[in-house]
Amino acid sequence: MRTYVTERLDNVNQQIEHLKKLQETDSKILSLTRTVKEFPAKIIAAELPLKESQISLDTAKQKIDLLEKKKRDKESGLDDINVRIQKMKGRTSEIKTNKEYQALLKEIEAVGKEQSTIEDEILLIMEEIDACSKQKKAAEATFIVEKKKIEELKKKIDNDRSEIEKELSSVKELRDGVSAFVDRELYNQYITLIEACNGLAVTEVKEEICQGCNMNIPPQLFVEIKKQEEMFNCPQCRRLLYYKNNAQTSA
Repeated sequence: MRTYVTERLDNVNQQIEHLKKLQETDSKILSLTRTVKEFPAKIIAAELPLKESQISLDTAKQKIDLLEKKKRDKESGLDDINVRIQKMKGRTSEIKTNKEYQALLKEIEAVGKEQSTIEDEILLIMEEIDACSKQKKAAEATFIVEKKKIEELKKKIDNDRSEIEKELSSVKELRDGVSAFVDRELYNQYITLIEACNGLAVTEVKEEICQGCNMNIPPQLFVEIKKQEEMFNCPQCRRLLYYKNNAQTSA
């Protein structure tokens, strides 16, 4: 015939096992939830190379646009000079003295030098445009590669999130079943500890050391915990403690 003491001990052992299982499921839920919350940060970090390549591409485009405008302005100035030279050459029929002719030649020569200078400047601008076009092409290639990486990462994260959400639903359902077997008063204490102890309310005591806070447990308290006749809290962190005997370890 079962005695009250035997039944009480059985109940304590059962509660310990239920709490251990509850802690296991809550730790799993916490881990999965943290993983989901980390996804946006992973995407942001992965997007940095893409943003850098976008900046490089935009910079190259802007520089090419400025150089093209500068080239057009120079070409417009060159057109004006050509018109001036043609007009000066058209004045030769009006010249009557050698002195006037020599003066006109010097004027044409001066404008010709200005024309040559602008032509050289246009050539330099074209070389810059060519160099920038190569930079733009390289930036476009890098951008395409980085964009593909981000698209693949987002697809993977979407799949991972979907799988994790399924697992979370399953674990939460399991938790509901486990929590139903825990005494309400003990469950309320457990919830309080979960919130206060960073998600770890139940932990093992091993070799007189609480595995939650790594602090020593008084020897006499350790002896009582090993008996598993009632629930005990760590004197330091207040977590609920249990002792895993050899039979449990090998099981």
